[in-house]
Amino acid sequence: MKAPPNVHFVLVPLMAQGHMIPMLDIARLLAFRGVTVSYITTPLNAARIRPSFDSTALSGLPISLVELPFPSADVGLPEGCENVDELPSRDLRLNFYEATKLLLNPLIEYLRDHRTPPSCLITDSVLPWTREVARAFRMRRLIFHGFNCFSILCFYNLHKHNVLESVASESDRLVVPGLPHKVELRKDQLPSTQPKELRKEMREAEETADGVVINSFEELEFEYLKTYRETTGRKAWMIGPVSLSNKDDGDKNNRGKKASIDEKQCFDWLETKEPNSVVYVSFGSIGRLRPPQMEELGSALEGSGHHFIWVVKAGDALPKKFEEEPITERWMVIRGWAPQVVILSRREIGGFVTHCGWNSTIEGLCAGVPMVTWPLFGDQFLNEKLVVDVLRVGVSVGVESPSWWMGEEAGSGEVVGREVIGMALKGLMDGGDGGGERRERAREFGKLAGKAMEVGGSSYVNVTGVIEDVVKYKSVVSVE
Repeated sequence: MKAPPNVHFVLVPLMAQGHMIPMLDIARLLAFRGVTVSYITTPLNAARIRPSFDSTALSGLPISLVELPFPSADVGLPEGCENVDELPSRDLRLNFYEATKLLLNPLIEYLRDHRTPPSCLITDSVLPWTREVARAFRMRRLIFHGFNCFSILCFYNLHKHNVLESVASESDRLVVPGLPHKVELRKDQLPSTQPKELRKEMREAEETADGVVINSFEELEFEYLKTYRETTGRKAWMIGPVSLSNKDDGDKNNRGKKASIDEKQCFDWLETKEPNSVVYVSFGSIGRLRPPQMEELGSALEGSGHHFIWVVKAGDALPKKFEEEPITERWMVIRGWAPQVVILSRREIGGFVTHCGWNSTIEGLCAGVPMVTWPLFGDQFLNEKLVVDVLRVGVSVGVESPSWWMGEEAGSGEVVGREVIGMALKGLMDGGDGGGERRERAREFGKLAGKAMEVGGSSYVNVTGVIEDVVKYKSVVSVE
């Protein structure tokens, strides 16, 4: 389907790498159908994603990267603090969300001056103030969580049934009601990164939204999608995995940021390895481990006998051995941003040690790679439940307590010993204890993900459904 003329989608992601990247992929998917897209961000965030955006723009797609000044100083943030991962303290979270609210009037002014009136707003769930933009232009408003349908349904049911209020201790276990499968977890494993006032605003904004778009595909989560629609009565479209909108290695390499490593060097190193012999290790764009945990992980990786690629933050303290020799025949250490989608798709990669952020998780599923799950915070413990207990393509490292990701508390939480990590790696890579079945299931999900995004696939059809819904609503409004 090619969109009719004058269909204009406005995308407003939270200024955080894990939210901005899939939203840019959604922009690309819509633009492929002829939709005019305005992608709203701020100057420093625009600089981060410019390599990916420039690749899109060079393809002649109708996407505009719109930079609105971010009022950091006006709300007590350090000058230039425009992304969640730049916050120096958790105490400044509310300041950051207050700053995003000040983008309301500049955004409305931009849209009033745009030659094509806006037709639909796709907004991050943590930006409830954007409903005022939708009201100002009488347009559709769709919510993007960045989560899978399984997690969205869990959060909805926990709130609906007041489950958290009945659990006293943070370490007490609870069962999520109203699911096709039994899901049990601790109270402190649920997201608590947003202030309480903001969570209330988010729920109210979602209740009045016209639907949700989800970075997943029906073949992966059909039962949860069906249950979500029946339980909430809301429209929901699965349009992913959106990372597959990046067709060539150039787009994949620059997805999110410019890679911190010479891609040729990385791929030359991989080409010397056997298929399924390399473990890829990454804890996402903001996940951090403390030095003692880095020591245990490094020892476990070295002791596993497998080759590995280990991605670490620019400022993380590595064990001395890896600092002195970041690249050997056995391992490669990448400091900073890695071209993860491309690396995971390589035939040499046999397993993925992940923090279970949804972007990383679904990228692993797209590549057909089994995982060792090591959740840190947010929705990651729920994603682990999906990967290990429902899809059965992962091995848990056994983390129970969440850890924080900013300020002095970054990386706090339990330290997992090298023996425990080693056992998880053995289960991942050596085929025992159901390892062969896990690998086969992962490969099958990878095939299904690709088919979902092809012309006529479930996610392709759902993108069409989103556009048709907006066009229909736009025609009704124009008559009124």
